[in-house]
Amino acid sequence: MPFQLHFGKDDLLCCRFAVSPLWETQEAVRTLKRPDRHGYHPRWLREVRAAGARLDLAAVWLLMPSRGHSPDFLGPPPLGPAATFEEEIAAVRAADPDAARQDMAKALAETPGAAGSVIGRRLLADPAGAVRALADAVEAAWHALVEPYWPRLRALLEADVAYHSRRLAQIGLGALLPELDRRLAWDSGTLTAQWRGRHTRQLDGRGLVLMPSVFSWPEVISGYDPPWQPTLVYPARGLAGLWSAPADRAPDALARLLGPNRAAVLTALAEPSTTSSLAQRLGLAPSSVSAHLAALRNAGLLTSRRYGHQVLYERTPLGAALAAGG
Repeated sequence: MPFQLHFGKDDLLCCRFAVSPLWETQEAVRTLKRPDRHGYHPRWLREVRAAGARLDLAAVWLLMPSRGHSPDFLGPPPLGPAATFEEEIAAVRAADPDAARQDMAKALAETPGAAGSVIGRRLLADPAGAVRALADAVEAAWHALVEPYWPRLRALLEADVAYHSRRLAQIGLGALLPELDRRLAWDSGTLTAQWRGRHTRQLDGRGLVLMPSVFSWPEVISGYDPPWQPTLVYPARGLAGLWSAPADRAPDALARLLGPNRAAVLTALAEPSTTSSLAQRLGLAPSSVSAHLAALRNAGLLTSRRYGHQVLYERTPLGAALAAGG
Protein backbone atom coordinates (compact mmCIF):
# COMPACT_ATOMS: atom_id res chain seq x y z
CA MET A 1 0.00 0.00 0.00
CA PRO A 2 1.50 3.38 -0.94
CA PHE A 3 1.88 6.55 1.04
CA GLN A 4 2.42 9.89 -0.66
CA LEU A 5 4.16 13.12 0.37
CA HIS A 6 3.27 16.21 -1.66
CA PHE A 7 5.92 18.92 -1.98
CA GLY A 8 5.33 22.60 -2.61
CA LYS A 9 8.04 24.89 -3.93
CA ASP A 10 9.08 25.96 -0.42
CA ASP A 11 9.39 22.35 0.77
CA LEU A 12 12.27 21.73 -1.61
CA LEU A 13 14.23 24.41 0.25
CA CYS A 14 13.59 22.85 3.68
CA CYS A 15 14.81 19.28 3.20
CA ARG A 16 17.69 18.10 5.35
CA PHE A 17 19.52 14.95 6.39
CA ALA A 18 19.79 13.93 10.04
CA VAL A 19 21.00 11.10 12.25
CA SER A 20 19.17 10.25 15.47
CA PRO A 21 20.50 8.11 18.34
CA LEU A 22 17.05 8.35 19.95
CA TRP A 23 15.36 6.91 16.85
CA GLU A 24 17.87 4.06 16.72
CA THR A 25 17.17 3.33 20.38
CA GLN A 26 13.41 3.24 19.78
CA GLU A 27 13.85 0.92 16.84
CA ALA A 28 16.33 -1.28 18.71
CA VAL A 29 13.62 -1.76 21.36
CA ARG A 30 11.10 -2.54 18.63
CA THR A 31 13.52 -4.98 16.97
CA LEU A 32 13.70 -7.09 20.14
CA LYS A 33 10.00 -7.89 19.65
CA ARG A 34 10.09 -8.19 15.86
CA PRO A 35 11.32 -11.63 14.73
CA ASP A 36 11.12 -10.50 11.10
CA ARG A 37 14.01 -8.11 11.82
CA HIS A 38 16.20 -10.55 13.76
CA GLY A 39 17.95 -11.91 10.69
CA TYR A 40 19.53 -8.51 10.04
CA HIS A 41 21.13 -8.20 13.50
CA PRO A 42 22.05 -11.70 14.79
CA ARG A 43 25.35 -10.74 16.41
CA TRP A 44 23.85 -7.72 18.15
CA LEU A 45 20.93 -9.79 19.44
CA ARG A 46 23.29 -12.37 20.93
CA GLU A 47 25.39 -9.73 22.62
CA VAL A 48 22.49 -7.74 24.13
CA ARG A 49 20.29 -10.70 25.14
CA ALA A 50 21.20 -10.57 28.82
CA ALA A 51 21.08 -6.78 29.08
CA GLY A 52 17.78 -6.63 27.22
CA ALA A 53 16.19 -9.17 29.55
CA ARG A 54 16.85 -6.86 32.50
CA LEU A 55 14.99 -3.93 30.96
CA ASP A 56 11.35 -3.13 31.75
CA LEU A 57 10.02 -2.27 28.29
CA ALA A 58 6.40 -3.39 28.60
CA ALA A 59 4.95 0.13 28.44
CA VAL A 60 7.16 1.12 25.51
CA TRP A 61 6.24 -2.03 23.59
CA LEU A 62 2.54 -1.43 24.21
CA LEU A 63 2.91 1.88 22.38
CA MET A 64 4.57 0.19 19.39
CA PRO A 65 1.74 -1.38 17.37
CA SER A 66 2.70 -3.76 14.59
CA ARG A 67 1.16 -1.27 12.16
CA GLY A 68 -0.09 2.25 12.55
CA HIS A 69 0.75 5.19 14.75
CA SER A 70 3.50 5.22 17.39
CA PRO A 71 3.78 8.26 19.69
CA ASP A 72 5.65 11.08 17.98
CA PHE A 73 6.77 12.64 21.27
CA LEU A 74 8.78 9.50 22.13
CA GLY A 75 10.97 9.86 19.04
CA PRO A 76 10.62 13.36 17.59
CA PRO A 77 12.61 14.40 14.51
CA PRO A 78 16.22 15.10 15.51
CA LEU A 79 17.03 18.66 16.49
CA GLY A 80 19.94 18.91 14.06
CA PRO A 81 22.18 16.85 11.79
CA ALA A 82 24.22 15.47 14.70
CA ALA A 83 22.04 15.70 17.83
CA THR A 84 23.23 13.77 20.87
CA PHE A 85 21.08 11.28 22.73
CA GLU A 86 21.16 13.55 25.79
CA GLU A 87 19.71 16.43 23.76
CA GLU A 88 17.03 14.24 22.25
CA ILE A 89 15.90 12.56 25.47
CA ALA A 90 15.69 15.99 27.13
CA ALA A 91 13.13 16.94 24.45
CA VAL A 92 11.13 13.79 25.28
CA ARG A 93 11.12 14.67 28.98
CA ALA A 94 9.89 18.17 28.12
CA ALA A 95 6.82 16.85 26.24
CA ASP A 96 3.50 18.48 27.10
CA PRO A 97 1.49 15.92 29.12
CA ASP A 98 -1.84 16.73 27.44
CA ALA A 99 -0.37 16.38 23.96
CA ALA A 100 1.44 13.23 25.06
CA ARG A 101 -1.83 11.71 26.31
CA GLN A 102 -3.48 12.29 22.93
CA ASP A 103 -0.45 10.80 21.22
CA MET A 104 -0.49 7.72 23.45
CA ALA A 105 -4.24 7.25 23.07
CA LYS A 106 -3.86 7.27 19.27
CA ALA A 107 -1.12 4.63 19.47
CA LEU A 108 -3.02 2.44 21.94
CA ALA A 109 -6.09 2.51 19.69
CA GLU A 110 -4.07 0.68 17.01
CA THR A 111 -3.97 -2.50 19.13
CA PRO A 112 -7.27 -4.04 20.28
CA GLY A 113 -7.51 -4.02 24.09
CA ALA A 114 -4.33 -2.00 24.66
CA ALA A 115 -6.06 1.10 26.03
CA GLY A 116 -8.05 -1.01 28.51
CA SER A 117 -5.07 -3.01 29.75
CA VAL A 118 -3.52 -2.30 33.15
CA ILE A 119 -0.53 -0.55 31.59
CA GLY A 120 -2.67 1.33 29.05
CA ARG A 121 -5.01 2.67 31.74
CA ARG A 122 -2.04 3.75 33.86
CA LEU A 123 -0.41 5.62 30.97
CA LEU A 124 -3.59 7.52 30.14
CA ALA A 125 -4.53 8.26 33.77
CA ASP A 126 -1.23 9.99 34.55
CA PRO A 127 0.32 11.34 31.33
CA ALA A 128 2.95 13.42 33.14
CA GLY A 129 4.08 10.37 35.06
CA ALA A 130 3.92 8.33 31.87
CA VAL A 131 6.24 10.76 30.08
CA ARG A 132 8.79 10.43 32.89
CA ALA A 133 8.54 6.65 33.07
CA LEU A 134 8.75 6.18 29.31
CA ALA A 135 11.74 8.51 29.04
CA ASP A 136 13.46 6.57 31.83
CA ALA A 137 12.79 3.27 30.03
CA VAL A 138 14.10 4.59 26.71
CA GLU A 139 17.20 6.01 28.39
CA ALA A 140 17.89 2.67 30.06
CA ALA A 141 17.49 0.99 26.66
CA TRP A 142 19.98 3.43 25.15
CA HIS A 143 22.63 2.55 27.72
CA ALA A 144 22.03 -1.21 27.44
CA LEU A 145 21.28 -1.74 23.76
CA VAL A 146 22.71 1.06 21.65
CA GLU A 147 25.32 3.20 23.41
CA PRO A 148 28.03 0.47 23.41
CA TYR A 149 27.63 0.20 19.63
CA TRP A 150 26.97 3.85 18.84
CA PRO A 151 30.43 4.70 17.39
CA ARG A 152 29.96 1.92 14.84
CA LEU A 153 26.31 2.78 14.15
CA ARG A 154 27.00 6.50 13.89
CA ALA A 155 29.88 5.95 11.46
CA LEU A 156 27.64 3.91 9.16
CA LEU A 157 24.77 6.41 9.33
CA GLU A 158 27.04 9.39 8.75
CA ALA A 159 28.69 7.58 5.84
CA ASP A 160 25.23 7.13 4.33
CA VAL A 161 24.51 10.84 4.72
CA ALA A 162 27.89 11.77 3.23
CA TYR A 163 27.29 9.51 0.23
CA HIS A 164 23.78 10.81 -0.45
CA SER A 165 24.86 14.41 0.08
CA ARG A 166 27.39 13.96 -2.71
CA ARG A 167 24.70 12.42 -4.89
CA LEU A 168 22.42 15.36 -4.12
CA ALA A 169 25.08 17.73 -5.41
CA GLN A 170 25.48 15.61 -8.54
CA ILE A 171 21.88 14.84 -9.54
CA GLY A 172 19.52 17.03 -7.50
CA LEU A 173 16.78 16.19 -5.00
CA GLY A 174 14.22 14.86 -7.46
CA ALA A 175 16.61 12.22 -8.76
CA LEU A 176 18.09 11.50 -5.32
CA LEU A 177 14.86 10.58 -3.53
CA PRO A 178 14.22 7.40 -5.57
CA GLU A 179 17.85 6.40 -4.98
CA LEU A 180 17.30 6.26 -1.22
CA ASP A 181 15.25 3.11 -1.66
CA ARG A 182 13.86 1.17 -4.63
CA ARG A 183 10.30 1.52 -3.29
CA LEU A 184 10.39 5.33 -3.58
CA ALA A 185 9.23 7.14 -6.71
CA TRP A 186 9.24 10.85 -7.53
CA ASP A 187 6.81 12.41 -9.99
CA SER A 188 5.76 16.04 -10.39
CA GLY A 189 6.40 17.06 -6.80
CA THR A 190 4.99 13.92 -5.18
CA LEU A 191 7.07 11.28 -3.40
CA THR A 192 5.34 7.88 -3.34
CA ALA A 193 6.49 4.93 -1.26
CA GLN A 194 5.26 1.40 -1.83
CA TRP A 195 5.26 0.28 1.80
CA ARG A 196 2.95 -0.42 4.70
CA GLY A 197 0.40 2.24 5.56
CA ARG A 198 -1.74 4.34 3.31
CA HIS A 199 -1.78 8.08 3.81
CA THR A 200 -1.36 11.30 1.87
CA ARG A 201 0.36 14.30 3.40
CA GLN A 202 0.89 17.87 2.25
CA LEU A 203 4.23 19.09 3.55
CA ASP A 204 2.92 22.68 3.66
CA GLY A 205 6.31 24.40 3.57
CA ARG A 206 7.79 22.38 6.43
CA GLY A 207 10.06 20.36 4.16
CA LEU A 208 11.24 16.86 4.93
CA VAL A 209 13.85 15.31 7.21
CA LEU A 210 15.68 12.45 5.44
CA MET A 211 16.98 10.01 8.04
CA PRO A 212 18.89 6.76 7.43
CA SER A 213 18.32 4.02 9.99
CA VAL A 214 19.96 0.73 10.94
CA PHE A 215 17.36 -0.82 13.22
CA SER A 216 14.39 0.17 11.02
CA TRP A 217 15.94 -1.91 8.23
CA PRO A 218 14.49 -2.80 5.71
CA GLU A 219 11.44 -0.57 6.24
CA VAL A 220 10.63 2.81 4.77
CA ILE A 221 8.78 4.90 7.35
CA SER A 222 7.03 8.24 7.02
CA GLY A 223 5.70 9.91 10.10
CA TYR A 224 5.03 12.84 12.36
CA ASP A 225 1.88 14.87 12.58
CA PRO A 226 2.03 18.65 13.11
CA PRO A 227 3.78 20.37 14.81
CA TRP A 228 6.61 17.95 14.06
CA GLN A 229 8.55 18.27 10.82
CA PRO A 230 7.63 15.46 8.40
CA THR A 231 10.31 12.78 8.27
CA LEU A 232 11.21 9.97 5.91
CA VAL A 233 13.23 7.13 7.46
CA TYR A 234 14.96 4.85 4.95
CA PRO A 235 17.31 1.81 5.21
CA ALA A 236 20.94 2.84 5.67
CA ARG A 237 23.59 1.64 3.23
CA GLY A 238 26.22 -0.85 4.40
CA LEU A 239 24.22 -2.96 6.85
CA ALA A 240 25.76 -6.20 5.56
CA GLY A 241 29.13 -5.39 7.10
CA LEU A 242 27.91 -3.66 10.25
CA TRP A 243 27.85 -6.65 12.59
CA SER A 244 30.69 -8.54 10.95
CA ALA A 245 33.74 -9.55 12.92
CA PRO A 246 36.79 -7.27 12.68
CA ALA A 247 37.77 -6.49 9.12
CA ASP A 248 39.02 -9.26 6.88
CA ARG A 249 42.73 -9.89 7.09
CA ALA A 250 44.68 -7.56 4.85
CA PRO A 251 46.38 -9.17 1.84
CA ASP A 252 49.89 -10.34 2.69
CA ALA A 253 51.45 -8.18 -0.01
CA LEU A 254 49.68 -5.10 1.35
CA ALA A 255 50.75 -5.92 4.92
CA ARG A 256 54.38 -6.22 3.78
CA LEU A 257 54.11 -2.88 1.99
CA LEU A 258 52.36 -0.85 4.68
CA GLY A 259 52.79 -2.86 7.86
CA PRO A 260 50.05 -5.10 9.31
CA ASN A 261 48.10 -2.51 11.31
CA ARG A 262 48.19 0.19 8.65
CA ALA A 263 47.12 -2.36 6.05
CA ALA A 264 44.28 -3.48 8.35
CA VAL A 265 43.05 0.11 8.64
CA LEU A 266 43.02 0.55 4.87
CA THR A 267 41.28 -2.80 4.38
CA ALA A 268 38.62 -1.95 6.98
CA LEU A 269 37.55 1.19 5.12
CA ALA A 270 35.17 -0.57 2.74
CA GLU A 271 32.70 2.09 3.94
CA PRO A 272 33.62 5.56 5.26
CA SER A 273 34.35 5.36 9.00
CA THR A 274 35.55 7.42 11.94
CA THR A 275 38.67 6.90 14.01
CA SER A 276 36.69 5.58 16.99
CA SER A 277 34.65 3.09 14.95
CA LEU A 278 37.80 1.73 13.28
CA ALA A 279 39.54 1.42 16.64
CA GLN A 280 36.60 -0.56 18.00
CA ARG A 281 36.43 -2.89 15.01
CA LEU A 282 40.16 -3.54 14.83
CA GLY A 283 40.92 -3.69 18.55
CA LEU A 284 43.54 -0.94 18.27
CA ALA A 285 44.08 2.17 20.36
CA PRO A 286 42.38 5.26 18.87
CA SER A 287 45.69 7.12 18.95
CA SER A 288 47.32 4.39 16.88
CA VAL A 289 44.47 4.35 14.37
CA SER A 290 44.63 8.15 14.13
CA ALA A 291 48.34 7.99 13.28
CA HIS A 292 47.75 5.32 10.62
CA LEU A 293 44.91 7.34 9.09
CA ALA A 294 47.09 10.44 8.90
CA ALA A 295 49.88 8.52 7.18
CA LEU A 296 47.49 6.90 4.70
CA ARG A 297 45.87 10.24 3.92
CA ASN A 298 49.25 11.92 3.41
CA ALA A 299 50.14 9.12 0.97
CA GLY A 300 47.01 9.84 -1.09
CA LEU A 301 45.25 6.61 -0.11
CA LEU A 302 42.48 8.24 1.94
CA THR A 303 40.41 11.40 2.00
CA SER A 304 38.59 12.87 5.00
CA ARG A 305 35.59 15.12 5.51
CA ARG A 306 33.95 16.56 8.59
CA TYR A 307 30.36 15.70 9.47
CA GLY A 308 29.12 17.44 12.62
CA HIS A 309 31.68 16.69 15.32
CA GLN A 310 33.05 13.65 13.50
CA VAL A 311 35.63 13.18 10.75
CA LEU A 312 34.86 10.45 8.20
CA TYR A 313 37.68 8.73 6.31
CA GLU A 314 37.26 6.90 3.01
CA ARG A 315 39.57 5.36 0.45
CA THR A 316 40.64 7.16 -2.70
CA PRO A 317 40.58 5.15 -5.96
CA LEU A 318 44.27 4.36 -5.39
CA GLY A 319 43.57 3.23 -1.81
CA ALA A 320 40.67 1.06 -2.99
CA ALA A 321 42.85 -0.55 -5.65
CA LEU A 322 45.59 -1.34 -3.13
CA ALA A 323 43.09 -2.77 -0.62
CA ALA A 324 41.65 -5.01 -3.33
CA GLY A 325 45.09 -6.19 -4.36
CA GLY A 326 44.80 -4.48 -7.73
